[in-house]
Amino acid sequence: MRAVEGFTGSVGNTPLIYLKTLSEQTGCSILGKAEFQNPGGSIKDRAAVGIVLDAEKKGLIKPGGTVVEGTAGNTGIGLAHVCRAKGYKCVIFMPDTQSQEKIDLLRMLGAEVYPVPAVPYENPRNYNHQAKEYAQKLDNAIWTDQFDNTANAYAHYVTTGPEIWDQTEGRVDGFVCSTGTGGTLAGVGKYLKEKSDGKTQIWLADPPGSVLYTYVSSGGKLVERTGSSITEGIGQGRVTANLGTFIDGLDGALHVPDEQSIAMLYELLDTEGLYVGASTALNVVAAVELARKLGKGSRVVTVLCDGAYRYQSRLFSKRWLQSKGLFDAIPEHLRKYVVLD
Repeated sequence: MRAVEGFTGSVGNTPLIYLKTLSEQTGCSILGKAEFQNPGGSIKDRAAVGIVLDAEKKGLIKPGGTVVEGTAGNTGIGLAHVCRAKGYKCVIFMPDTQSQEKIDLLRMLGAEVYPVPAVPYENPRNYNHQAKEYAQKLDNAIWTDQFDNTANAYAHYVTTGPEIWDQTEGRVDGFVCSTGTGGTLAGVGKYLKEKSDGKTQIWLADPPGSVLYTYVSSGGKLVERTGSSITEGIGQGRVTANLGTFIDGLDGALHVPDEQSIAMLYELLDTEGLYVGASTALNVVAAVELARKLGKGSRVVTVLCDGAYRYQSRLFSKRWLQSKGLFDAIPEHLRKYVVLD
């Protein structure tokens, strides 16, 4: 193995993990792209690097500049790492509903963090709009606009998609994942569709409180957003520009209740030794469902977005799980892992 150039050079080329227990249960191959092994700990490292490199290429930011983003956490963490490596200042606006672990880590990485009330995108005080306004007031600054900057999806088209194709030796029957910005699903989906001549099915996985499952299932009807989910950073009330680059290429969508996600989170820990977050667990639930739809012998890939370290004070707290009505969703033999009060 050759040495790589700094933080940015170490992003990507993550393993593709065969999930043995779930594969044996379904008679299929369930595979998870281990994005928690990126140096910043999540799949969002890819978008962070891709967006900053794109801005540099276009001359939008110069040495000593400021990178500003509105993020639920992981993209901000990736950007904070990239900024440290490249000498930029990093400013993050985020919903105040996010885990304290994420906020603390961002500050440890030297970012200025502004937690703001969680309001819909249509509200002018939404964290994305506040980030944009802040960046516009500065010289030599960019608002990275992760939701609608299609350099995000392109980063996955040129890295994540090709890696999956190579690791499966060109045999992937289905790919499914959740979407926040839409970058992963759009970039990977487009690449796999092209390489397979349209044979690989691409599905969206959606949590409660998001409108995308209904949008895809209804053929394009956008309904008002209602409800909420314990998952952080995924689910949407609109079709972002990133998702818009591929949404017509989707083969379908799956709705995954929080109860199934939390049960899978504990099952993955118990049977695979994987300590993952709720979004990853949701993705795996969807991968199992898609594999069953495609039939025995099929090969389905999803992404293991990040680890549980950034959410452990919630996901492994009996009190928090009970407050969300989710403790009983955990199979009794797995409740031994709920070690926090």
